[in-house]
Amino acid sequence: MGSLTHIKINFDTSHLIFPTIIACILALLGIAIAITHRRAILASGAHWRGIFAQMDKLRFFGTLVLLLVYFSAMEPVGNIWPNTGMGFLLCSIPFVFLNGLLFLHQRGWRQVWPLALTALIAPTFVWWLFGDLFYLTLP
Repeated sequence: MGSLTHIKINFDTSHLIFPTIIACILALLGIAIAITHRRAILASGAHWRGIFAQMDKLRFFGTLVLLLVYFSAMEPVGNIWPNTGMGFLLCSIPFVFLNGLLFLHQRGWRQVWPLALTALIAPTFVWWLFGDLFYLTLP
């Protein structure tokens, strides 16, 4: 009878309960939307073909590649200096710079100089703010 008043929590998997519930709810809602609006979804193909034909593919796919490299590199770089947030800082500086450079229309020194300053200052400020002020660990 004493075991009915005790709760055992498996801390290795307990944090996965709510994301799993939310994912199931979102999947059910997505299926419901797809069923109720199937005609509109099927008719949207021509619309998306037109958008894809007009979009700036270099910037779109360049941003996707930069994001993949950024998130993939953050943990290995952070493991070199664990619990310091250096993975975030050392990966964010080139990510912000290269992503900004990708979206610049003119790439002269007058445009690149403020971008380089922003790429140095913004991630450093966020790294300091999260680490020293909020005591949050970054990768």
